[in-house]
Amino acid sequence: MTEYRLFPENATPRLRWLMLSRVAIVTFLLGIATFVEVKGMQTLSAISASILFKTILLTYILSIVYLFLLKYVRNLLFNIYIQSLCDVILITGMVYATGGIHSLYSVFYPLVIIYSVLFLGRRGGLIVASAAGIFYGLFVDLEFYGVIYPVFSTPFQDDFPNAAYVFMRIITHILSFYFIAFLTSFVVEQEKKTRTLLAEKQSAFAQLDLLYRSIIESVDTGILTVNLGGQIKSFNRAAAEITGLSFREVKNRIISEVFPDFPPLPKEKNPDGYRQAARTRFETTFHTGDGRSLSLGGSLSPLRDPQGLTIGNIIVFQDVTEINEMRESLEKSRRLAFIGEMAAGMAHEIRNPLASMSGSIQMLSRDLSHNETHEKLMQIILRGKDQLESFLKDFLRMARPAPGVREEVDLRDMIRDVLDSLRFVPDWHEPVQIDLHLKDDPLSIHMNRTEGRQVLWNVILNAVQAMPEGGALTVEARGCRKDERDGVEIRIHDTGCGIEKSRLPKIFEPFYTTRDMGTGLGLAVVSRILEGYQGKIDIQSEPGKGTTCTIWFPRRIFPVDGNQTIS
Repeated sequence: MTEYRLFPENATPRLRWLMLSRVAIVTFLLGIATFVEVKGMQTLSAISASILFKTILLTYILSIVYLFLLKYVRNLLFNIYIQSLCDVILITGMVYATGGIHSLYSVFYPLVIIYSVLFLGRRGGLIVASAAGIFYGLFVDLEFYGVIYPVFSTPFQDDFPNAAYVFMRIITHILSFYFIAFLTSFVVEQEKKTRTLLAEKQSAFAQLDLLYRSIIESVDTGILTVNLGGQIKSFNRAAAEITGLSFREVKNRIISEVFPDFPPLPKEKNPDGYRQAARTRFETTFHTGDGRSLSLGGSLSPLRDPQGLTIGNIIVFQDVTEINEMRESLEKSRRLAFIGEMAAGMAHEIRNPLASMSGSIQMLSRDLSHNETHEKLMQIILRGKDQLESFLKDFLRMARPAPGVREEVDLRDMIRDVLDSLRFVPDWHEPVQIDLHLKDDPLSIHMNRTEGRQVLWNVILNAVQAMPEGGALTVEARGCRKDERDGVEIRIHDTGCGIEKSRLPKIFEPFYTTRDMGTGLGLAVVSRILEGYQGKIDIQSEPGKGTTCTIWFPRRIFPVDGNQTIS
C-alpha cells in the first residue's frame, strides 16, 4: 500500500484548497507591495520591491507546478513535503527581501507548520518546523556575520542588532515553531479522535437504523405513522402491497383523505401535554384503486419520542379478508353439518310415512267411484306429497351432496335439455324469449350429470320465476380460464324484477327466499354443489333491470395439495 492511501478520502480537495489559499495570500501581498511602490512610502522604503515581486512571481509559478505535480504524482505525502519545504524557502526569501532580521514576514512560517501538521501529522509538522528553524536561523546568522546583506535602499548599520538580540530572536522563533507544531498536532489528534468517535457513532446509528428499517420492511403487517397534524410520514412495504398505494402517493397527505374509514385520531391531551396512553383496535373496509374491497383489521397507538412526549400516531394493520372468509366458511360448514345430521333423521322419519300415504291413496283411488271431488282431493294430496319429497331431496343435496358417478359431460346438451324441460313447469310463461349462445369451444367438463343439471335447473328456474310477465332470457357458455385453470363459464341473464343490493349477500343462505312459495334452498344447493367442484358463482343484479348469474366450472377437480387430478 502506498503512503498516499493513508490520507482521508477528502485529502486531495483539501490540498487544492491549500494551493488556492496560498495564491490568495500571495496576491494580497502583491497588492500591498504594489501600493507601497506606487505611493513611495518613506516608512517602507527598506522593502526591495524588485526581489519581493520576483518572490511572489516564483510563488505563482510553483503553484502551477504543484497543480501539475498533484495530477501526475499521486503520492500525496511526497507532494505535501515538497510544497512545505518550498514554502519555507519562499518565506525565507520574502524575509530577505523585506528587511532581513527586522522583517515581519517571518510570521508566515507558523502557517506552513500548521498546514503541515494537518496533512502530515505530528512527525511531519516537527520536520517542517525543524526546516523552518534551520532556514531562519541560518539566514539570520549569515546576515549577522556579514556573509549576506539585507536589501536596503539606505544602509542602517548603526542600528544593526547585537549578538544577544540575534540569538534570542533565533531561539524565540525556533521554540515558537516547535510549540506551534506540538499544539497543532494535539488539536489535530483530538479532532481525529472526535471524528473517529463520531464516525463510529454514525456507523452504529446507521446500522441500527438499517436494522429497524429492515425489520419494518420485512414484516407482512402494514405499518404507517402520522404526525400530530394527521399527515402520513412513513408507509412500509407491506402497507403498500396491501393497499396498492405507494409511499410517494400518500406521503404528507392527511390520513382521513387516504383512509376515510379508519378511526379518527385521538385529540385529547392531559395537562402535561402528553397524549392519553390508549390503543384503539378496529376493523374496517378499504376499497383499492382496482375496485377490490378489503377487510382491514388493526390498531391505533400513540407514537412517542425518547422523552415520552407524543409526536404522532402509529397504525398497524393487516388484510383480514381471507381470515373473515375462512371464518364465514367455517361457520357455514358448522351450520351445514348440523343441518346434515338433522336431515338424515328427518328424511328417514318423513319418507316412510310419505310412502305409506302415497300407496294408500293410490289404492283408495282404484276402489272409489269416479267422484270428481274425491279425484281432485286425491290429486292435491299427491302433489303435496311430491312437493314434500322434492323439498327433502333439495334439503339432502344442500346438507350432504353425494359425489355420485363423474363422467365427461357436454354442457351444450345439458343446457338445451334443461331449457326444453323448463317449458313444461308451471312457472314458465310463453312470452319468455330465449337467446342461446353456445361457443364452438370444447364445453365438456368432468362432473356428475345429475348435480350439473341441478345447478343449471335451479339458476335458470330462478331467472324464469323472476319474469312472471315474460321477458328475455339469455344463456351463454364459453371456455374460460381462471386462477390458472381451464374451465367453462355459463352466463345466465334475465330481464326480470332484479334483486335489491342489500339482499344479495343473503341469497345463498339456506331457507332465505323472496317468493311466497319458495323454500330458499335452490341457490343454497347450487352453492353447495359448486363448492364440491371448486367452482364459482357470481350474481349481479339491479332492481327493475334484471339479474346476471355467472357460473364457472373447472374442467378437472384438483385436491387441496394439487398433486393429482380427481377423476
